Amino acid sequence: MFAGDHDIDRAVAELARLLPDTLKPLARVAYDYRWSWSADGPALFKDVDAERWARTGRNPRRLLTEVHPSALQSAADDSPFVARVHRLSQELAQDRARPSFSGVVTQERPVAFCCSEFGVHGSLPIYSGGLGVLAGDILKEASDLALPMVGVGLMYRTGYFHQRIDVTGYQHEYWLDADPERLPCVKVTGADGRPVAVHIPINDEGVVAHVWRVDVGRVPLYLLDTDLPENSPVGRWVTSRVYESNRAIRLAQYAVLGVGGVRALHALGITPAVYHLNEGHPVLGVFELLSQIRAQSQPGITDEDAWRQVREQVVFTTHTPVPAGNETYQRHEVLQMLGRIADLVGDRERFLSLGRIDPQWLDQPMGMSALALRSSRHANAVSRRHGEVARAMWQPLFPDKAVKDVPITHVTNGVHIPTWLHGPMRTLLDQHLGEGWLRRADQAATWAPVADIPASQLWAARCAARRALVELVARRGAGDRLRRGDPLDYAEAVGSGFDPDRLTIGFARRIATYKRLHLVALLPDRALALLSGDHPVQFVFAGKAHPDDTAAKEVVRQVFSLKRAPGVAGRAAFLEDYDIPLAGHLVAGCDVWVNVPRPPNEASGTSGMKSCLGGGLQLSVLDGWWSEAFDGSNGWAINGDVDTDHDAQDQRDARDMFNLLEHEVVPMFHDRDADGIPQRWVAMMRRSLMTNGPRFSATRMVVEYASRVYPRA
Repeated sequence: MFAGDHDIDRAVAELARLLPDTLKPLARVAYDYRWSWSADGPALFKDVDAERWARTGRNPRRLLTEVHPSALQSAADDSPFVARVHRLSQELAQDRARPSFSGVVTQERPVAFCCSEFGVHGSLPIYSGGLGVLAGDILKEASDLALPMVGVGLMYRTGYFHQRIDVTGYQHEYWLDADPERLPCVKVTGADGRPVAVHIPINDEGVVAHVWRVDVGRVPLYLLDTDLPENSPVGRWVTSRVYESNRAIRLAQYAVLGVGGVRALHALGITPAVYHLNEGHPVLGVFELLSQIRAQSQPGITDEDAWRQVREQVVFTTHTPVPAGNETYQRHEVLQMLGRIADLVGDRERFLSLGRIDPQWLDQPMGMSALALRSSRHANAVSRRHGEVARAMWQPLFPDKAVKDVPITHVTNGVHIPTWLHGPMRTLLDQHLGEGWLRRADQAATWAPVADIPASQLWAARCAARRALVELVARRGAGDRLRRGDPLDYAEAVGSGFDPDRLTIGFARRIATYKRLHLVALLPDRALALLSGDHPVQFVFAGKAHPDDTAAKEVVRQVFSLKRAPGVAGRAAFLEDYDIPLAGHLVAGCDVWVNVPRPPNEASGTSGMKSCLGGGLQLSVLDGWWSEAFDGSNGWAINGDVDTDHDAQDQRDARDMFNLLEHEVVPMFHDRDADGIPQRWVAMMRRSLMTNGPRFSATRMVVEYASRVYPRA
């Protein structure tokens, strides 16, 4: 079907030779991340050897090559286990054999989904946060819908940083090598058996990149890798780390992702129907498209005709109004690193002007987002409100248009339900929503039977998920505290203090100042009172600040300043090294998910959508997705108006947050009937599932892209 099929087949055969005959089908399963969202996939690999599964980072290839032969033989002799292996193998094979989605894209002309990071699974460490997790969800949903798509990204050799917090609350970072040779991926080779290589002009060097393939169900993800002996030390470093701090290296990454990505697809024999740029990072690829169009066209083609053909192939999704997500670069920075790519245009001034707000202002910096807006036939934001914000933000790029007419629409984000719905709630919904309900997850009628699920069953599922989270917090929280050197009594308190029956509140996401984690510590007396009142609550925090974001790191220290107050040790925990596996536990187990970004900076905010799937309730600022999700009966809301007086806004929003927690959330949680069930709480859970489940599913999102964005007008 796609380039690299024979490389996958060869790798599967090599792995199968290490397995007993009855387990050989696991080799194919291990090379297809479709196992990760199968109902039995994660449990199946865990049951081979639970300890080794954890130590290998839930990497199936490593598990099957590192587990002791006796464990493999024991599994091979277990008839029920072997039956599970064959069921999973058959499920994946049948999934690959389904006919493709009917639409404008085909197997011969797929969507090329280009992104700087992909959060497919915790064992593939090429993501940092929400953008990458969303990209992973889109690939998975495209696979589920049988929508022809290929992913294009970078194979980061050390990925994103790992986090450690010291006793003062200060964040420290370290990186670990992620050896692709031990991941479930293959290096793509050509007909001559040699790795497919592409050349990208960066600085004064022609950097060479090889291409790895990772299978995400039916969707191949192609990852470019410059860590090769033929490159210079700088060239090798380009694909080392996600969001590298060095600005020149970031520009080089954009060149490899954009120009290299387009060249790689050409070398692999893949001709996309459309290039979907997920944020501005891959946009330099438009210059390679321009070069190809000029080479293939009749002599005398005008620049405008060539650019029109480029724009016809490109759609663009912008994900944030925050300046850090819309970087700009000075003239000398761009030309030093990308001058030879500028020469693909034929005019370096023309190249620079395409990324400026005002093309005539020669000293204005160049930005990837502005370039992407100019170079695409369609642009969209990721929520209704974000669309409004983006149109106002980018109106200067379209000076002849009123804000309402700026050509930026919106496709609100969604989440891949089979990935993020698991545990007791998955079991319960599978029982009540009917056979194949996940294929109909974008339809309100699919979720209607939630109204008839007995309150006792919904509440039992919620309590079981909370109990599982408390067990994880006790285990992981104690380890985090011991590693950072906290006293033994403080380290042990998280195990003895967290209660599986206590209202559990979560605040976990990338830590940036606009996310306002500091609101929790802004009114310390009220925060401490919540932890020690007649009905105490417990808080779980997690998140990473970018290594260069000193202000965000200070926010974590502000929260840690309360750690030695009475009652905090056993009722509040910050879990280190936030990643996809930890996120899955948190969104499933927390009763309330708090999100208090400074409006209007939250473009979407998908963690709350994931929390809804597990029966969690939202307490959020009316920004991003929540401004179109909240209906007054499916969660709680804080005013989302913009206020230029940030200090006053923070004080007001902190008071509103604590007022809701004290006067509505806590009383509702403890308002129980004779059977111990909080009926009003469960009614809100029902409402949240029924309203948010279909509207914020990745099924709805990807169908919108396939029907509204990918077809040409």
